[in-house]
Amino acid sequence: MGARASDSGDLILVEPAGPGSQVAVVTINRPDALNALTRSMMISLASAFRRLDADDGVAAVVLAGRGRAFCSGADLQAAEEIFKGDVNDPAADTVKQMELCRKPIVGAIAGFAVTAGFEIALACDIIVAGRSAKFLDTHAKFGIFPSWGLSQKLSRLIGPNRAREVSLACIPITAEMGEKWGLVNHIVDDSQVLAKAIEVAEAITRNNRNLVLLYKSVINDGLQLDMAHARVLEKERAVEYYNGMTKEQFANMQKFIRGRSSKAPSKL
Repeated sequence: MGARASDSGDLILVEPAGPGSQVAVVTINRPDALNALTRSMMISLASAFRRLDADDGVAAVVLAGRGRAFCSGADLQAAEEIFKGDVNDPAADTVKQMELCRKPIVGAIAGFAVTAGFEIALACDIIVAGRSAKFLDTHAKFGIFPSWGLSQKLSRLIGPNRAREVSLACIPITAEMGEKWGLVNHIVDDSQVLAKAIEVAEAITRNNRNLVLLYKSVINDGLQLDMAHARVLEKERAVEYYNGMTKEQFANMQKFIRGRSSKAPSKL
């Protein structure tokens, strides 16, 4: 992994999870404003994910917020600057850059994930939530039109009836509700959220790097299709993958499998 980096006046931090770790930790670092996002912070987050995607030293990413909230959404003090004319700007589209990132992203969600913060959480591949976590969509409350995918993603995750109530009545989803509905992977004490997210990410890094990237891609791309076409997509990519392998690679695969079979399985 490259050197530690920070953007937007140290409001977005990027650092390795530990010495020699292949996990990068991205931290939204504006705790006095509950990690509300300015436009410059959105651009910095988007830029961070582009850099991490291109960094060969990074195998997985953890996204966290410092303080009492994961992210309280866009800073509405600068609402016009953020939304009018900039909503379609790829440079400021954090969620789009997260979706383009090939590396698995684990969200470490403690406290509130509100509106834009909720959309950023939904862009994570895996979510670890603290017991205090609450996911809240306030688009309807403040007259903000969703543009980072919440109106489409949430219904596919938790079902359309639940999603309509969450979004139209602005009902918060607690960590327990999120786990029950399939939004949250793990619930831990707030003090353990980051550690657990890093643990999950480190488990990912112990697997075949190339296959992890391809597997994430086929899962996420398949979700955009109906089941029949998603199955065709999986078959096409499998054929392409195996046709591209050499005899040496097959031999190395068999050697690797024999070596792994004598070891205890990884535990989360």
